[in-house]
Amino acid sequence: MRRRQFHPRRFWAVVVKEFIQMRRDRLTFAMMVGIPILQLLLFGFAINADPKHLPTAVLCADPSRFSRTLVQALRTSEYFRFVCEAGNEAAIRDLLRRGEVQFVVHIPAGFERDLLRGERPRLLLEADATDPAATGYAVMALNTLLTTVFDRDLTGSFQRLRAAPGPVELRLHRHYNPENRTQFNIVPGLMGVVLTMTMVVITALAITRERERGTMENLLSTPARPGEVMIGKLVPYILVGYLQAGLILLIARFLFEVPALGSIPLLGVVMLIFIAANLAVGITFSTIAQNQLQAMQMSFFFFLPSILLSGFMFPFRGMPVWAQAIGEVLPLTHFLRIVRGILLKGNGLGEILPELWPISLFLVVLLAIGIHRYRMTLD
Repeated sequence: MRRRQFHPRRFWAVVVKEFIQMRRDRLTFAMMVGIPILQLLLFGFAINADPKHLPTAVLCADPSRFSRTLVQALRTSEYFRFVCEAGNEAAIRDLLRRGEVQFVVHIPAGFERDLLRGERPRLLLEADATDPAATGYAVMALNTLLTTVFDRDLTGSFQRLRAAPGPVELRLHRHYNPENRTQFNIVPGLMGVVLTMTMVVITALAITRERERGTMENLLSTPARPGEVMIGKLVPYILVGYLQAGLILLIARFLFEVPALGSIPLLGVVMLIFIAANLAVGITFSTIAQNQLQAMQMSFFFFLPSILLSGFMFPFRGMPVWAQAIGEVLPLTHFLRIVRGILLKGNGLGEILPELWPISLFLVVLLAIGIHRYRMTLD
């Protein structure tokens, strides 16, 4: 039998049929258009590898004109935003541990006296180095600034102090990551990224697949109540999440030598809330999606902002205000701060509580929406 030749009318009929199908599946079409736009906006506007206006505290033991000149110069550089003046060393440790400041500038006693004597006083800069990318450019800017910041004040016989290597010696203390290893920042963060990806995607696909096959309605027709069915379906995923997290912790500790200074049981409790929040997202997506393809697309639409706006790949403080506002809504943002705080800083419940309640609130809201929509879908 001779094959039919290519015919433009038949070809055009297939094209029209696909456009009609695309028009009917509006959610998929919206995802096809929305995801590229979202990527363009996030990478074009929100992502910034050179963060500025980093929160900084100052501990000044020498309130002289040179100290005021230095602080003003740091403020003008746009890399440092002074938010408070620390009273003592204990206050500094607390500010750094809670993540309220990125830097602390120590101006020692006798700073002006030693500077004018040509003794190169030591300026100490303490940095929260859990995210090395957030501190690198600011430290470089400070090193450059110190060579010229006092030129206006060093006049007359003091002009000789302007010569290299400069009138002030900078000492940098990197807290929580003294070797500036990126693994200390990335590897603990991968725990949150992996849990977000697997919990949201697998839950949305599993429940959507049950609805497509009709097995969910058959299951609910048994004496088991809807709440028992939902909890029974989610518990295995919670156990899988703990298995994933345990493997990441073991690899992080023994392969990448990431310290575990805080309480692992406390991290386990936080992990339960975080896993439940992501499962709630998956449940909600499963009630909206009409098929598994849509469920996958919506999961990716949630996962992309989570990984880009949470501070996992790029410094959170380098993003514009509107992007930080979106990031604060995402549970991954707060979980990353918690897991890094527990493992690298040894934080306890008091330090992580400001980051724990947003995850809990997200869980309650999404779970309520998911259960409400799930009942409507079954009806």
